[in-house]
Amino acid sequence: MSKVRVRFAPSPTGPLHLGGVRTALYDYLFAKNQGGEFVLRIEDTDTARYVEGAEDYIMEALEWCGIIPDESPKHGGKFAPYRQSERRDIYDKHLAEILKTDYAYLAFDTPEELDEIRKEYEENGEVFAYNYITRNRLKNSLTLSKDEVERLLAENVPYVVRFKMPIDRILNLEDIIRGKSSVNTNTLDDKVLVKNDGMPTYHFANIIDDHEMEITHVIRGEEWLPSLGLHYLLYEAMGWERPQFAHLSLILKPEGKGKLSKRDGDKFGFPVFPLNFRDPETGVVSKGYREEGYLPEAFINMVALLGWSPANDREILSLEEMTKEFDLHKVHKAGARFSKEKAEWFNHEYLKLTSDQEALVLFKKVEDINLSHLDDDQLLKIISLMKERATFIKDIYTDGKFFFEAPSSYDEKAVKKAWNEQTSSLLNDFAEALHGTEIFEAENLRHIIHDFAETRGLGMGKVMMPLRLALVGELKGPDVPDILQVLGKEESVGRIKNAVNNIS
Repeated sequence: MSKVRVRFAPSPTGPLHLGGVRTALYDYLFAKNQGGEFVLRIEDTDTARYVEGAEDYIMEALEWCGIIPDESPKHGGKFAPYRQSERRDIYDKHLAEILKTDYAYLAFDTPEELDEIRKEYEENGEVFAYNYITRNRLKNSLTLSKDEVERLLAENVPYVVRFKMPIDRILNLEDIIRGKSSVNTNTLDDKVLVKNDGMPTYHFANIIDDHEMEITHVIRGEEWLPSLGLHYLLYEAMGWERPQFAHLSLILKPEGKGKLSKRDGDKFGFPVFPLNFRDPETGVVSKGYREEGYLPEAFINMVALLGWSPANDREILSLEEMTKEFDLHKVHKAGARFSKEKAEWFNHEYLKLTSDQEALVLFKKVEDINLSHLDDDQLLKIISLMKERATFIKDIYTDGKFFFEAPSSYDEKAVKKAWNEQTSSLLNDFAEALHGTEIFEAENLRHIIHDFAETRGLGMGKVMMPLRLALVGELKGPDVPDILQVLGKEESVGRIKNAVNNIS
């Protein structure tokens, strides 16, 4: 059996969508599980929709995700070039070959002429298709004489090359995920293989490239299912062995109906792209998972389970573990509903698995926060206290802002709950006790608070609650002794006195 080779072949017409990331990931997992190779090919023949910077974005996004191609425009390879725009001579060679068969013909109909015919059909309540019925009445090399065709070619009259769909044949199709199906060729039209600028359409270039690059398995979205019959016949026409096909289901909106779109992300507040993308024409920036604070491992884990279930319904798997387990036959036929809450859960779980030292590196990259007054030991202590509560690394700052800034106000409900006429005097006394403390560490501070409460005949809550309010500004956060240790003696005493002076 030949070595497994798969390809991810996006068009640089915009940023990489969540669905595209999943296709690339499944390509990668399948190839690596089978000891094969993963190829990135850029299908840039659609010059009208080409977006500046999209190709670089695609490659950067895959690298951030850890989906590294074995061959690509960047990495090279023995089947280069890996951009379709650079493979014109290869397509021209195979175009000459298919035109020698009975599977292709030249069509000289202008777009205006075809629009006129469509209009006539619509007026009669019908839908026009360029197919086995209509092709014999249109301006093409099947109806024109050889001399007329040669005259039109000599005069450089624009033409396209169309596939000549066989009449009334039943095609038996097979898909790794969806099983067997069949289609009658009479339901298929004569697709354009080469446009009037000489560039091949997706259908023809795709088949040629997959053959030339020795692709053994084609994994792609279900939107290409209607084209499977044509692709089977193109392989037949060229006399080539076809690869195996697997068509992935849609990633659905959070409510479960319809394909997930950027509009859904904007509406419900989540990204649909792996990285931020700035539209070169409008300047509008679409947010990405990386910039929103997602860890790449969490993002990829979440994407992998949108349509595939590992053994024992495990949810947390590294890329290596996914690779070992991945099986195309276990990919779901039904669409997978996206969940913002589940995506955040994955990030929360992966953040918990991150070491404090690794989290510190990430924390220092968070924008718009000032950490200059804290050393690494203090930051590591804060991270260890807050990490398991956080969904994103930036939450350590936003949820633990009291570590970085003294409270400027005090929560009214908390004041009513924690403060009474004796509290100011109580906290002044405790501040004095703290001031004389030599060992300012959590365990010792816990004993000091306990002894202080006991000597006054108070429950721990009567001391802890107002103390927490003084330090934090509200009744939240880690254990009070831990907060005291991080803040240090001078800052802690200062905050207690400030609360006494400002809360009446």
